[in-house]
Amino acid sequence: MKLPQRHGVALAIATLSTGFAFAAEDRPSIDPRDDATAGSPVRVAQARTTPPASSSDTPQALDGVQVTGKQLDAARNGLLPETGSTVYRFDQKDIQALPFGDATPLNQLILQAPGVVQDSYGQLHVRGDHSNLQYRIDGVVIPEAISGFGQALDTRFADHINILTGALPAQYGYRTAGIVDIRTRGTGLETGGNVSGIGGTRGHGEGSVEYGGAAAGWTWFATGSFLRDDVGIENPTGARDAIHDTTKQQKGFGYLSRIIDANSRISVIAGSSNNKFQIPNVPGQDPSFSIDGDPTVDSSKFDARQNEKNVFEIVTYQASPTDKLDYQVSVFHRYTDVAYQPDPLGDLLYNGVAAQVLRKNTTVGLQGDASLRLTEQHTLRAGVFAQRERYTADNTSTVFAADDDGNQTSTTPFTIKDSTAITGVTYGLYVQDEWQPIDALTLNVGARFDHVSTVVNEKQFSPRIGLTYDFTRDTRVHAGYARYFTPPPTEKIDTTSVANFLGTTNALPSDANTSVRSERSQYLDFGVSHQLTREITLGVDAYYRKVRDLQDEGQFGNALIFSAFNYGQGRIRGIEFSGSYRSGGLSLYANASRTKAEGKEVVTGQFNFDPDELAYIATHYVHLDHEQKWSGSAGAAWQYGATRVATDLIYGSGLRDGFANTEHLPAYTQVNLSATETIQSSLLGKFEARVAILNLFDRRFELRDGTGIGVGAPQFGPRRGFYGGLTKFF
Repeated sequence: MKLPQRHGVALAIATLSTGFAFAAEDRPSIDPRDDATAGSPVRVAQARTTPPASSSDTPQALDGVQVTGKQLDAARNGLLPETGSTVYRFDQKDIQALPFGDATPLNQLILQAPGVVQDSYGQLHVRGDHSNLQYRIDGVVIPEAISGFGQALDTRFADHINILTGALPAQYGYRTAGIVDIRTRGTGLETGGNVSGIGGTRGHGEGSVEYGGAAAGWTWFATGSFLRDDVGIENPTGARDAIHDTTKQQKGFGYLSRIIDANSRISVIAGSSNNKFQIPNVPGQDPSFSIDGDPTVDSSKFDARQNEKNVFEIVTYQASPTDKLDYQVSVFHRYTDVAYQPDPLGDLLYNGVAAQVLRKNTTVGLQGDASLRLTEQHTLRAGVFAQRERYTADNTSTVFAADDDGNQTSTTPFTIKDSTAITGVTYGLYVQDEWQPIDALTLNVGARFDHVSTVVNEKQFSPRIGLTYDFTRDTRVHAGYARYFTPPPTEKIDTTSVANFLGTTNALPSDANTSVRSERSQYLDFGVSHQLTREITLGVDAYYRKVRDLQDEGQFGNALIFSAFNYGQGRIRGIEFSGSYRSGGLSLYANASRTKAEGKEVVTGQFNFDPDELAYIATHYVHLDHEQKWSGSAGAAWQYGATRVATDLIYGSGLRDGFANTEHLPAYTQVNLSATETIQSSLLGKFEARVAILNLFDRRFELRDGTGIGVGAPQFGPRRGFYGGLTKFF
């Protein structure tokens, strides 16, 4: 079983909520103590990042040539070095060890990595950044989805997942707080599948089916799932049960590849999600506005809803024409939309505006990566990325007339239409050289150039350098520097016309309407890992980022959709501590991270801010709303035969709140417990039974209280829930 691994520091830190500790990446070891039972030994860096093909993969005969998908996977992996960055790896065994197994939402898996902070609406923040995550499938960038509540991608189709942070090599651009690289189930598959179901507290029910296999050069895998739950979005009250909060979600994914010859293959990937949410209600509220005829609506009876759709397709050709050259070329398409449907009367009476909002984004693009081994010491890599997107926003708002102070002056509502469209083009290219002058040292030097043309026309040249050094057989050091260029997230640009809403109950507090700018930053990262004993690994990693035009996001309207804006200056720094223990069937882990993230002077999107808050931020560094001073997780697991029992906890010192984020919410701890049992029946075949308890001690905690920059409403963490599931393999 492999451990989410800190590349370059060989950190064998377990970051799964099940409490498992996992072994470091398979590489030649210089530690004579290394053996099959020796926990997570320190391992020396390879001369090359291309891993060897697995000898266990079943060869497929093509015109007399024995070829395996694993060999082509190894070549593909060699296109994307990780030198100097920080990497955590979750393989299929790790995923199955989670409380819900591969039914675990993708954001909950990512949350197990150190430096990741949870937020409301399923958001994640990595090392003090607001979202800014890049998702890749088999190394190919997936264009961003419009932010909402649901997960557009599913854990079920992943063979393994790598999470990269820190000073990234030159092939990674645009969204750089974290790279979530999902490698699909597509090689070494045995024909077969499973049917699975999970049920539990508060109407939770989900089912899935998957099937895959390989034969005569073809490989295929498909999965589909359906989920229903009565807590689709975080409860805005601390009650055990939310009001009007049901979600229904459907997801599908398919993979098909054909090995053309011993040196090439073509693959097609497609996925979709359709997530429907009721917007939860808060009882006992009083209306702030009145309407002709003086009708009333109980605040617990609102019927606002949101629907989120995502569809993507990727076609990839991969080849290794010589033993020194590998390359991969992909074309991709993605469509995403979010539709918010208000309660027509309730939103108008309580908020002064009932806004029907539809945001859509269609993206097509091309990505190519190549690797050329020049000598035993040098590997040259280069690549190109280009995409074109079309973004539209339609807003139909029902409002009242109001005076300059926002007071209602008429009880007769009227409608305002506010629509816009943006066409954007982004392209970039990179080149880098991985050099190993001595066995203990690997150096990766590169640069990339990026250009974006959407609401802005900006470009940047970005140098990168990363290294790993084995100081001793038990101690590894890594360090890196990266200059980053982060274009505005087109799908989150607020195109609201300030002038259209003047003199209404939806008038915006400021009249500035500046286009969101690209973020530019300097990033430094340094880490050390030490193998204290055969069973114990310790690690520490520190980072610092200085930012110009720091991008942030907030939920400023009634629709629960995020909009981007910029601080003129930003500074983010932090440190992460990690440790793991593994001996026999017992695994333990713990990690903690401290982060400080600040911004000063709002320079775009000012129309979303209250003037007093805007004036304060102009002269003070303020904590970013997603900053959490301390975050941590810990866990323990015990495996005995076919039985696995695990417990884990997540700790947070509280996100920011109050005027200009000057306060923070109380600290919280959530403890989970799970157990699985594999059953072999001579009559019925193989089954797996699973039980889980989330928030074991039923701690009531608040993720958001409705105050702070860009925070729209309170949200509470989950109350205690009991779940059980059964999987039948065939």
